[in-house]
Amino acid sequence: MNATDFPNRMPLAGVRVLDLGQIYNGPYAGFLLAQAGADVIKVEPLRGDALRGRSRSGGSIPWSVAALNQNKRGLALDLKSGAGKALLFDLARKADILLENFAPGVMDRLGCGARELQTANPRLIYAASSGFGMSGPDRDNLAMDLTIQASSGMMSVTGPEGGPPMKAGMAVCDFFGGVHLYSAIMTALYERSVTGFGRVVEVAMVEAALPVLTTNIGGMLENGGQPVPRRGNKHPAKASAPYNVYECQDGHVALLCIREEHWQNVARVIGREDMLGDPRFADNASRAANDTLVDEAVTAWTSQLPKKEAARRMQAAHVACAPIRDLTEIVADPHMRGRGAIFDQDHPELGKIPLPRSPLRFHGAPLAPDMPSPDLGQHSREVLSDWLNLSQGEIDLLYTEGAVA
Repeated sequence: MNATDFPNRMPLAGVRVLDLGQIYNGPYAGFLLAQAGADVIKVEPLRGDALRGRSRSGGSIPWSVAALNQNKRGLALDLKSGAGKALLFDLARKADILLENFAPGVMDRLGCGARELQTANPRLIYAASSGFGMSGPDRDNLAMDLTIQASSGMMSVTGPEGGPPMKAGMAVCDFFGGVHLYSAIMTALYERSVTGFGRVVEVAMVEAALPVLTTNIGGMLENGGQPVPRRGNKHPAKASAPYNVYECQDGHVALLCIREEHWQNVARVIGREDMLGDPRFADNASRAANDTLVDEAVTAWTSQLPKKEAARRMQAAHVACAPIRDLTEIVADPHMRGRGAIFDQDHPELGKIPLPRSPLRFHGAPLAPDMPSPDLGQHSREVLSDWLNLSQGEIDLLYTEGAVA
């Protein structure tokens, strides 16, 4: 028996999740759980997740809300009210996982922290992500993606040569945190299958950023403990050439060499076989020391070609090279579309929009259903009926009390 014997089953079918995530970090972990088949309830305060107010196009929600909350059901709950808090405990007794990315201590102050919820349900996996973690001197520092990029050291190695530190052009730390939170949840879910008990798991965004600095920290240690200056698009540890972004007729390509045969192929493709016998380019260390000359030779060739053609010729020679694509090219990319990584959804508020699917692929399982992100509290009645078997009269009373919306 294998996965193909269950063609209509998704890996996390039957797993119940309370997603109290906000902005990007927590909701992305919830997105991955929902895309794997879990029943994920997006629990928001009555005013909604702060992300809902970020639309710049005049619409009621930004695209990010639609992207991160696919396949979730929406419940609006006032955790500051006694009835709302009681509902969270009732739901947590039915849940397998509760995830949140509030500042440390917020849930404790509301009286629904990990200790209280796991007392009510010892099988509950309580998953928390924050900027600096639940302990340590920086625990209570305010944390957003930009400040974590700064605190982690990421910005110190990003930017042009001789220029100021710069952030990455995307919210990398938020999503690093979300991916690691999902991993921690899956680890605890496996453990619970053995022990029968849940566990508190946590991720600090600043710690999730450390692995991507592997090359940079290694370069620092090889540089006598001193940080290597920012290198722009060149190799961050000045350990490889060619390794850069090169200008073409209509844009740029990114190109790098790993092995000697790659460099030999580059030299042949650009018509510079003479460089193969030059001691300045005899090995990787020599080329890295003379990377300006290497880059000039490569640019002289790439600048005469369109970016796709330059990349095609290098790829044909087994050299790692790719055109630098803008976002319009990405969302229309035949490869991404063909694999279903990006698809079009008719969203009830935003119209036809391109959306991502989870990068996690489960062979033999169906793709996640095309279920748009919920309105604020859209499924409150449905969830309270499904999970708690409340009558419509009981639910009406909760609305009257202002516990739900």
